[in-house]
Amino acid sequence: MKYVVVSGGVISGIGKGVLASSTGLLLKTLGLRVTSIKIDPYLNIDAGTMSPLEHGECFVLDDGGEVDLDLGNYERYLGISLTRDHNITTGKIYSSVIEKERKGDYLGKTVQVVPHITNAIQEWIERVSRIPVDNSGVEPDVCIIELGGTVGDIESAPFVEALRQFQFRVGHENFALIHVSLVPVIHGEQKTKPTQAAIKDLRSLGLMPDMIGCRCSTLLEKPTIDKIAMFCHVGPEQVLAIHDVSSTYHVPLLLKEQKMVQYLSKRLKLDDLNVSPQMAAKGADLYGKWSSLTTQHDRSFEKVTIAIVGKYTHLHDSYLSVIKSLEHSAMRCTKRLEIVWVESTDLEPESEATNKANFHSAWQSVCKADGILVPGGFGSRGIEGMISAAKWARENKVPYLGVCLGLQIAVIEFARNVLGIKGASSEEFQPEITKDKAAVVYMPEIDKEKMGGTMRLGLRPTVFQSNTEEAVIRKLYVCW
Repeated sequence: MKYVVVSGGVISGIGKGVLASSTGLLLKTLGLRVTSIKIDPYLNIDAGTMSPLEHGECFVLDDGGEVDLDLGNYERYLGISLTRDHNITTGKIYSSVIEKERKGDYLGKTVQVVPHITNAIQEWIERVSRIPVDNSGVEPDVCIIELGGTVGDIESAPFVEALRQFQFRVGHENFALIHVSLVPVIHGEQKTKPTQAAIKDLRSLGLMPDMIGCRCSTLLEKPTIDKIAMFCHVGPEQVLAIHDVSSTYHVPLLLKEQKMVQYLSKRLKLDDLNVSPQMAAKGADLYGKWSSLTTQHDRSFEKVTIAIVGKYTHLHDSYLSVIKSLEHSAMRCTKRLEIVWVESTDLEPESEATNKANFHSAWQSVCKADGILVPGGFGSRGIEGMISAAKWARENKVPYLGVCLGLQIAVIEFARNVLGIKGASSEEFQPEITKDKAAVVYMPEIDKEKMGGTMRLGLRPTVFQSNTEEAVIRKLYVCW
């Protein structure tokens, strides 16, 4: 097993997830089987109970795991299906160690961060990296590990130490590290000091970067690359210039141009791996399709406008999978996508508490859109605004897509305005609602007290009956 670790310095949200996904994609073009692991240093067991406005989207896996949004990126770029264990959190690690201690597995030893926590992290990585993630049932060849947060953070320390030990555990030829750093542009000059400081911190913790991914708003200049190489103890070919591009789908092409694949192949001796001619051909075909996709996207000129009516629109990462789905659909239709963000509370009837300018601006966006999408969410805030948007779409024959909460909204709107059930709503918003007005009810397995991982989540079989009404639903489902 070959391991490629992607870490970050200077600031968080620098693009480690896209770089990790792009690296995995390029390795797949060699015909290799690639898997991914995301390490999140927070104490939460999973992302299921975290506010989207604080953490971004909670991505749900086939097995029902509620995980970090970066795992969605991995699945989209690599065409794989991950498990909840592919997202490691501090909470998960400590829970597993404490459970072992309670059972006496440590035979009375004093349980400490080193070696017990760090060993648990390494064992978790080794175990999960070998889980098949495609329909072949074959173990992966390469595992991309993204270390969340910023190196130097207190909460990241056990994971950094675990990875320091891990490089010796698996051997030099099986472990490579890519460190992503920021190169800010101040008064027109590209500054290298933040990157120098970040690499210094990394090396002081016992990790040496094999490649440095430099994020910059502009194309990295050669003197900047040479300076980073000299002061960070790497060759110029090990400095990856990753400037802002029109689409994140260009990043794999950008990395390939800088011969990342050749460097990693030599560094990890990937040529020694046994890649079948069929897998090699499949990898070459993958790269051809990806290049064609990005070129086609750049040449799309006909615009389509979609209004996303949500309640967490102040942080667009709250709806990352929705955005990516729309992007993929637009690419397939050779359209240029324009997303208009509408905060659902701004659509609610005018009152003294309503900002009139926001109200009129929001309704203008909804009325001008080619399609309306209402995504998932929790709680009663903004619900009436969503219902109003669904009503507009139905009455004006504007394409409407409701995802999770958005579909419940469509049901409530139909019950109120077509079936004539006044006050129709959901048990989630109005626990005291009577049965004759409950358009949406709780599923029997829902735990109304405990929030973490208690909903119906993940991939599930759908069984259709043969009667007439079910046949219509089945036809709609199969078409979708």
